[in-house]
Order: sequence, then C-alpha cells, then structure tokens
Amino acid sequence: MKVQPTPFEGLYVIEPRIFQDARGYFFESWNKKTFAGLDIPAEYVQDNQSGSVANVIRGLHFQVPPHAQGKLVRVLKGAVLDVVVDLRRNQPTYGKHFKIMLEAGQHKMVFIPEGFAHGFRTLQDDTVFFYKCTSGYHKAAERTIRWDDPELQINWETDDPLLSEKDRTAPLFSDFDSPF
Repeated sequence: MKVQPTPFEGLYVIEPRIFQDARGYFFESWNKKTFAGLDIPAEYVQDNQSGSVANVIRGLHFQVPPHAQGKLVRVLKGAVLDVVVDLRRNQPTYGKHFKIMLEAGQHKMVFIPEGFAHGFRTLQDDTVFFYKCTSGYHKAAERTIRWDDPELQINWETDDPLLSEKDRTAPLFSDFDSPF
C-alpha cells in the first residue's frame, strides 16, 4: 500500500496494491493492522454509500466535536472530483482546499481526518461513492458550508450542479466559528 502525504497535515492519498490477472483484480481496501502502522485511524464505526447521477455536488459536510468524523473515502463505480476544506484553525492550511479526481478503476482512497469539510462532484452517471467513518452520524453535530463560497475559491468545474436544498442554502465559511 502506497500512502502519499498531502500539504495538509493528516490528509493522505492511499493507493492499494492491486493484484490483477485474466480473471480481474483483487486488493485490500482496509486492514486494521496495516492502517494502524500508517498513522491512520484503524477503528471505524460506520460505513456509508451514495449513488448519484452525473454533476451532483454533495457537500461540503462535516460534524463538530464531540462527534467529529475521520473518513476513508473511495469510488466504487464512476468518478468524482473530491474536495476537502481544512477547518483546523491551528493549521497553516486553515480555510484552504485540496481536491483530487477519484475514479473506480484507479482504486485510490483518501483519508480525511477530523476537522475537514468534505464534498464531491460526480463526473459520471451511476457513480457510487463509499466511505468509512471513525464516528457515527449525529444529526445535532452535522454542519454544512456552502459549496460555492467565494472565499474558498473551489473550482468545481461546473456552474449548474444538482444540489440538495441543504447544500444550496448552506452558510458561508465566514459565518462558521470553527471548534477545530
């Protein structure tokens, strides 16, 4: 397994070792012992999966302490433009974003530590997005930051995405008082 650090402390791009032959492929997407040795949380309590048509943006979502979540994300089918925003005030990357294209055929994963808002834009119909969470869902702890906030300057490479009402009307980053 190849773990690539990013300019954001604790945020990693993970490329599993793929075993491929005439039958297809095999890889280990998660192994408690391996991940514990990589300084990536190895305890997860909830798995989530979403299916979407092309040009859907889901995010930017997160949960505040004490229910903050780390996430291990990947695409099972299709492709996404995956985006995270650092909400940790004590980091030089506070308020900055990282984005990466994740495609099912690549099998790349991203580990997102607590203290990041997360979102993605689907690039293909029938995209299936999967993630493991270090903490369970708590509605009262759920927060959203507006996907097109001008201060964050995220180029989603679309002007007219399909959005939920929650994402369309989310507060701006400047209105968020970070507990991280």
